[in-house]
Amino acid sequence: MNASPDSPELEALRLSLEVAVRSVGLSLPLAVLAAWVLTRTRFPGRLALDAFVHLPLVLPPVAVGYVLLLLLGVRAPLGAWLHERFGIQLAFTTAGAALATAVMTFPLMVRAIRLSLENVDRGLEDAARTLGAGPLDRFLTITFPLMLPGILAGAVTAFAAGLGEFGAVITFASNVPGVTRTLPLALYTAMQSPGGDQLALRLAILSFTLGLIGLLVAELLVRRVRRLLGG
Repeated sequence: MNASPDSPELEALRLSLEVAVRSVGLSLPLAVLAAWVLTRTRFPGRLALDAFVHLPLVLPPVAVGYVLLLLLGVRAPLGAWLHERFGIQLAFTTAGAALATAVMTFPLMVRAIRLSLENVDRGLEDAARTLGAGPLDRFLTITFPLMLPGILAGAVTAFAAGLGEFGAVITFASNVPGVTRTLPLALYTAMQSPGGDQLALRLAILSFTLGLIGLLVAELLVRRVRRLLGG
């Protein structure tokens, strides 16, 4: 596949990678916190929080994008306040595309991290506690290393899924060339354009390849970390 430096494929690829990286960076710390809260704490409303965290998995992506638009659109109360007070605009921007992608992929990270955390041997933490290790020490030296395979798997899986996010992005961030037109949006545009069949095919192959690479990298990273941890 030959592509010039300013080709639609490379522009869409660059935007897709940027959006996916920013979305993972935005949501990963929150995903670790959410997984910890849902796994290690008990409080009224925990079931409701669990359902809310995983809601993007069952909602249409367009609905998620629409809710973001109602909350953070240029004329929405919160969106207008952010723009007037801090000069921040999220709707119809690359940052908005990253936010929409982060919301859609957040449950994937939480589920992977939560599964890893549930498999951590609590006896090791209890032993460290009896030896005088504080909560932060136990987390950094025992819990976090044992959670690491799930964190890596969740981050890479979310990154790969983020490359293909369409509905929430086009609804909240629109389809702006060079700003929010990621690979799936570029593919959709090519399919709707006369004579765009060849470009659509190239974009589809590129999307398929990136998704496959992302899943393989996630599996390899998890296996590597487990070997390093003696698992």
